[in-house]
Amino acid sequence: MTSNADRAAILVRALTAGVTGDRDALAQLCTPDVKAWTPALAGSSLSEVVALLERRDDAFSNVELDVTPLDVGGELACAEWSVTMSHTGSLSLGDRGVVEPTGLQITVNGVTVAEFQGEQICSVRQYWDELTVFDQLGLLSEGP
Repeated sequence: MTSNADRAAILVRALTAGVTGDRDALAQLCTPDVKAWTPALAGSSLSEVVALLERRDDAFSNVELDVTPLDVGGELACAEWSVTMSHTGSLSLGDRGVVEPTGLQITVNGVTVAEFQGEQICSVRQYWDELTVFDQLGLLSEGP
């Protein structure tokens, strides 16, 4: 079993690889059958997760990740994180149209819980409020 510090470092590297799209790092840090769930995607293998990450649009740039690992025992690691990014590209809302670049800086806060198999991540779950992006872009109405 890896130490808490080792698992925390691996999780931080995996989160960074996910933000930057570093497929080689993800392949090193995750098992081939890694299970992943986030509010935006779900995958049941490393190849599926990488394919989903590659489908991301270019609506945001200047992405910065700040991670704080939390002390967790057993085969788990947990981290709180914050992603700050600039809205510099068109954001597709599907049938609801497109939000043209605003230049606004957006911040999303979340938590990731990872389960380990040896020194690799075999399961990851991320939690954040997707609507916070729309709120910061001014897309949510105040109500009646």
